[in-house]
Amino acid sequence: MDNVFQALVLAVIQGLTEFLPVSSSAHLILPSQILGWPDQGQAFDVAVHLGTLLAVVVYFYVDLKRMVVGSWDSVTSRKMNQDMHLALAVGIATVPAVIFGGLFSDFIEDHLRSSFVIACTTVFFGLLLWASDKAGKGELSVEKITWNFAFLIGCAQALALIPGTSRSGITITAALFLGFSRVASARFSMLLSIPIIVAAGSLETVKLAGGHSPVPWDIMALGVVASAVSAFLCIHVFMRLVESIGMLPFVIYRLALGAFLFAFVGLN
Repeated sequence: MDNVFQALVLAVIQGLTEFLPVSSSAHLILPSQILGWPDQGQAFDVAVHLGTLLAVVVYFYVDLKRMVVGSWDSVTSRKMNQDMHLALAVGIATVPAVIFGGLFSDFIEDHLRSSFVIACTTVFFGLLLWASDKAGKGELSVEKITWNFAFLIGCAQALALIPGTSRSGITITAALFLGFSRVASARFSMLLSIPIIVAAGSLETVKLAGGHSPVPWDIMALGVVASAVSAFLCIHVFMRLVESIGMLPFVIYRLALGAFLFAFVGLN
């Protein structure tokens, strides 16, 4: 029963934090370090990644369909169109994270998953998010993204491999600094999450297939459903409110979380 409850809580946490600028990796690491919960294992990681992937694909189905159809039309007509341009921008922005992950994932796993590191990155990148929300002009739409802008956002995304940074937070921060609106920054961040989640989920699946541990299908099913539902609701609310509420609530939350973590580190 405890294992099922913990899996449910972690799946909901994954769904709620994957697309908000608050760092899902930090929130998933903390229960084990603060509450002493055991690692749910690779099968559970695959399940929650699949759940969040389903949520973002369903929510942005129309956008994705337009990108696929438009890209095919661009190839057949041998003429660039806006949909193909956006699809290539997503691809370009994905490359730095893939390279950075391949080079430094082991080092990050071994040395940068402590509560102290998470506390530092939570506060620092929270303040950077606040600065970008204040300094950004907020005029550009997603359709205005250039491949140079996409590459810069992708380089920022690579930093999200460090726990506590937040993939959505750092990509939204970069987009805001480049002059994109809050809605456009959030939308591109969501679209950019799809290949990253696919890559992370595929890697975990390969590791799972190469292992010999039994697969807890009931826990996996729970993880998929709980993370998918919570992620979809989170995306829906965030995209509807991001323009009006801005980034300040998330900055305040990150600062409060960072303060709590520094206190936790100091007491242990």
